[in-house]
Amino acid sequence: MGAGDAVGVVEVLMRETALFAAAGFLAIGASDLAVDLIWAASRPWRRAAPDRPPSPEEAGRKLALFVPAWDEAAVIGAMLRATLAAYEGVDYRLYLGCYPNDPATADAAARVAGPRIQIVVGPRAGPTTKADCLDTLWRALAIDEATGPWRADAIVLHDAEDVVHPGEAALFLRHLGDADLVQLPVLPLPDPGSRFVAGHYSDDFAQAHGKELVVRQRLGASLPSAGVGCAFSRRGLDALAAAGGGTPFDAASLTEDYELGLRLAEVGGRALFLRARHSDGSLVATHEYFPATIAAAVRQKSRWLAGIALCGWDRLGWRGGLAERWMRLRDRQGPLAALLLFSGYASLALWLALKGREGLGGPAPAPLPPALSLLVRINLTLLVWRLAVRSAFTAAAYGPVEGLRAVPRALVGNAVTMLAAAAALARYRTLRRTGRPEWDKTEHRFPAQAAAE
Repeated sequence: MGAGDAVGVVEVLMRETALFAAAGFLAIGASDLAVDLIWAASRPWRRAAPDRPPSPEEAGRKLALFVPAWDEAAVIGAMLRATLAAYEGVDYRLYLGCYPNDPATADAAARVAGPRIQIVVGPRAGPTTKADCLDTLWRALAIDEATGPWRADAIVLHDAEDVVHPGEAALFLRHLGDADLVQLPVLPLPDPGSRFVAGHYSDDFAQAHGKELVVRQRLGASLPSAGVGCAFSRRGLDALAAAGGGTPFDAASLTEDYELGLRLAEVGGRALFLRARHSDGSLVATHEYFPATIAAAVRQKSRWLAGIALCGWDRLGWRGGLAERWMRLRDRQGPLAALLLFSGYASLALWLALKGREGLGGPAPAPLPPALSLLVRINLTLLVWRLAVRSAFTAAAYGPVEGLRAVPRALVGNAVTMLAAAAALARYRTLRRTGRPEWDKTEHRFPAQAAAE
């Protein structure tokens, strides 16, 4: 093959990959734009007003907090102390799930004295799955209720690294009479040591919990639980337990938090995504640190992609009306988006190589076909819009400086998505072969300020 033939092959590859990427980006971009327009039509920019305090009847509801924990000795003590302070004055019990081969976590929790904390050591060595640990806590709650008068009206889910907002309990007590799932926003904590890797989670959640869930709720589609900062009514979890063989959490699921909300809708449960202000003006939300390195972020997002996009397709199918199917398609587009990103970057690299050859005196590459050229221009316009929206939501949650950082952080998010998609496929193949998911958690941290309060 001569040099001219090789250049011809490169040009064909560049055009074909560009066409594939451009067509896919147009479809996803149109879906994103539709979500933006629906969000704007719902007028959500109105400042969330403080929610009224619960009535005496609502305040009398009893809450059971479930906190599954594997290898969390470094953070669990601080988290428990902060949570006890946030739930002061509420009738609750906190069930902490531990493992027999992780005594350090149980010992650290035991040093936080309090009659409201019950440490539950499961029968199996860890790590199993988060859902399996939650099932252990569900059975412990059932035993307590069978042997005493206290009965939980709702179950609150949190992780061992969560910073619990002091206003969340009042919101749960106030709204769980009308809803079977109340989900509060999750806002990642800014990490000064990882402005771009950890920071891209801030951009993702600012949109997901500032726009995506708002739109899902407006359309009447099911709301996925975040697994933290959420509360389930007892009737809702009892219905899931009846449908699931005695326990509401599916131990075979990689992403039980996401599936809980969808399965709850299938048994007739009503979900509420709630953005409300505390009396001090702060948004009532759960805060936590997210992975600060590329490797840790890829591990976490590969689990999300494998559980939601791949296993979710197998386990949950395509049920529901048009809005529900559209939202499930958006949930599962991650692997396709990664492939489109790879194709787009590959076509750009090939185009730059051709332009570089032209700069060295070689012939100019043939112009793009008119249809492809039009697709590229439309997608560039959608890209500018997408980055502007991303920046605006991050700025609204974290301030203008972080809003500006959201633009270059999109490149970091793209890199993590592509790497995570490849890892998710490998994880999915392994899971299909073995049928045994494991709790592949990342290392957690807890902010010193919250720990000292």
